[in-house]
Amino acid sequence: MIPGNRMLMVILLCQVLLGESSYASLISEEGKKKVSAQHLGQSHELLRDFEATLLHMFGLQRRPRPSTSAVVPQYLLDLYRLQSGEADEAGAHDLSFRYPERSTSRANTVRGFHHEEHMEELQSDGSRETPLRFIFNLSSIPEEELISTAELRIYRQQIDDATSLAGDEGLQRINIYEVLKPPRAGTLITQLLDTRLVRHNTSRWESFDVGPAVLRWTRDKRSNHGLAVEIVHPDPSRRPQGRHVRVSRSLQPVPDEDWAQLRPLLVTFGHDGKSHPLTRRAKRSPKQRGRKRNRNCRRHALYVDFSDVGWNDWIVAPPGYQAYYCHGECPFPLADHLNSTNHAIVQTLVNSVNTNIPKACCVPTELSAISMLYLDETDRVVLKNYQEMVVEGCGCR
Repeated sequence: MIPGNRMLMVILLCQVLLGESSYASLISEEGKKKVSAQHLGQSHELLRDFEATLLHMFGLQRRPRPSTSAVVPQYLLDLYRLQSGEADEAGAHDLSFRYPERSTSRANTVRGFHHEEHMEELQSDGSRETPLRFIFNLSSIPEEELISTAELRIYRQQIDDATSLAGDEGLQRINIYEVLKPPRAGTLITQLLDTRLVRHNTSRWESFDVGPAVLRWTRDKRSNHGLAVEIVHPDPSRRPQGRHVRVSRSLQPVPDEDWAQLRPLLVTFGHDGKSHPLTRRAKRSPKQRGRKRNRNCRRHALYVDFSDVGWNDWIVAPPGYQAYYCHGECPFPLADHLNSTNHAIVQTLVNSVNTNIPKACCVPTELSAISMLYLDETDRVVLKNYQEMVVEGCGCR
């Protein structure tokens, strides 16, 4: 897109997303009269200021520049599609996927973290049942964001020779611990967080509650020494060959493209105090509206395409959205369908006899939220709910 149009799109974003008052505060009345596409194309400093304002609104300190190695976990992509109403649960990528109603009911921000592989610690004896310690760097979580819960997701794959096993022979136990102190001489001091018996004959993700540990690290400012994963068979002498729980690339060599999606994932659910929690929405169907020819106050289409402002490299979804805007006349007398306030009615009456008093203005009267899935400044994937992004109704005010 040419610079002038790019600048114009950013201004439209500011006007629609920040409101008329904020927009007016950024450009003087004299400046509004002189603005042109050619002038805007030359004003790179103004472009940076607008982008900085929008990024601040999104809770970002600077524009993300994702690396080529950044990975978007399928779980967060499925969660976005379900939460935004783009798909139903049957269409989720993972057949065992369940929308986390309880976790999202108190959160407007979901973040995904892969463990720091270079800090992964494997025990020297190489035992399959020795706990493995993993470090998850949570430093990108803002201090004002309150974590409500967190889960550790681990993938397990069916073992073919385990189909004939019955009873306890077909089971493994997965234990998840918080590591309380730095390891010494290969010894881990731990506290059990969650545990589960799983069968060998199914491939699926398992989710474990690690909220208490993450709350201690983020809310109570305790030291983060990581999590430990232990896989135990009730009868070690009769366990099936092979490890079907994928917790470490070192123990289970797998293609890079598979490991990127199947490695352990820590997911946090938090709230920044600025907008409503995530809520699962029904699958949306296009609204059918008749053509309106009158010039009175009403809603008009305004599609914001993130590629037009060069943000499609870090915003995963949606590629854009229909923001709409309000425009039209507020004529005397104001009709009921113009959704006017009593003050607007009085102001319009006065304007009819005194033109020095302006007419009522056509403005948004109802706004709704959108969800965005994006990569932040540290390549972490974030699902966030942003309020007042879409105009749902207009009126004279």
